Amino acid sequence: MHIPLDYETLRVIWWALLGVLLIGFALTDGYDLGVGALLPFVGRSDEERRLVINAIAPHWEGHQVWFILGGGAIFAAWPFVYAVSFSGFYLAMFLVLAALILRPVSFKYRSKHADAGWRNRWDWALFVGGFVPALVFGVAVGNVLIGAPFRLDSDLRMTYEGSLLGLFTPFTLLTGLLSVAMLALHGAAWLAVKIEEGPVLVRARGMARIAAVLTIALFLIGGLMVARGGMGMAIRGMVDANGPSNPLLSASVVAPGAWLGNYRAHPWMVLAPVLGLVGPLVALAGIAARRGWLNLAGTAMATTGIIATVGCSMFPFILPSSIDPRSSLTVWNASSSHMTLFIMLIVTVIFLPVVLAYTAWVMKMLGGRVTLRDVRSNPDFY
Repeated sequence: MHIPLDYETLRVIWWALLGVLLIGFALTDGYDLGVGALLPFVGRSDEERRLVINAIAPHWEGHQVWFILGGGAIFAAWPFVYAVSFSGFYLAMFLVLAALILRPVSFKYRSKHADAGWRNRWDWALFVGGFVPALVFGVAVGNVLIGAPFRLDSDLRMTYEGSLLGLFTPFTLLTGLLSVAMLALHGAAWLAVKIEEGPVLVRARGMARIAAVLTIALFLIGGLMVARGGMGMAIRGMVDANGPSNPLLSASVVAPGAWLGNYRAHPWMVLAPVLGLVGPLVALAGIAARRGWLNLAGTAMATTGIIATVGCSMFPFILPSSIDPRSSLTVWNASSSHMTLFIMLIVTVIFLPVVLAYTAWVMKMLGGRVTLRDVRSNPDFY
């Protein structure tokens, strides 16, 4: 079968599509996580917290599609990355899944009993279900930037030499807190367009201001640490982009500040970090002007820019090794076959627009602000 796209082009397309799926997850389920993390702080009474919960209750389940799509894309397009990351980061992923499982349980059980203590405990469970995944996702990105402690032997069998606690370093905790601040800002922006004017919205705007400032500060500090801290991998003697998917046929060495190399080689990539810094400023302008949709647009810009910055900085690396640079996984040496990538692309071209259209339709059908009157009068509300 003749494939109209060469192997190198397909690999780059799938690198870009993986970024699209991760950004899609952050833009949709990200505000659910952010709202959950903010719940105990923006809602003080039972009615106020129900108002906050019902701002995301109709949407959060559908947003899990993006999470599944991201995992599925890694499994099918980058099998080496899937095998190494899901094995090496197993305990961290289990922690994320345990926290995510708390969300549906909390939604379903919170209102089953009128006792204030009962409901308060489930509210904090929702906080855990929002805060912990946001933190661990950010910590995971930090570990990807500094490299994971794995090596591949001559038979491509992986040995992971890290631990759960070893994932939490000063730099990775910073990236984790950046993730929390970014998604809390996104969640607060969602509340600004979904709930009525009142004390809860005032508190959400206050939290958004704090989160926007923290997002800018942590993003800048993280960038300086990457530039000056000797973190990053440099490409040396990389295998042909159209060659076989075998990490051991490539060569990489550690080089301080190497993650900034792509910005010198491809100046257009600077748009990503610029977007990551301008987005929170746009969000702050939206807060000051009380323009909810401008606020939300700013947080979407920030989220897109920050995630794109990681991808643009690391290209073509996907998962570098901190103990054996030769085992590092890249766009060129860790992908599926030429045929697999092409068939997957056809399926994606057909079904990704369906997912986008369905998501947009649900947003339109479930639009409008949630009010305290709705919470008090609607028996179907949580």
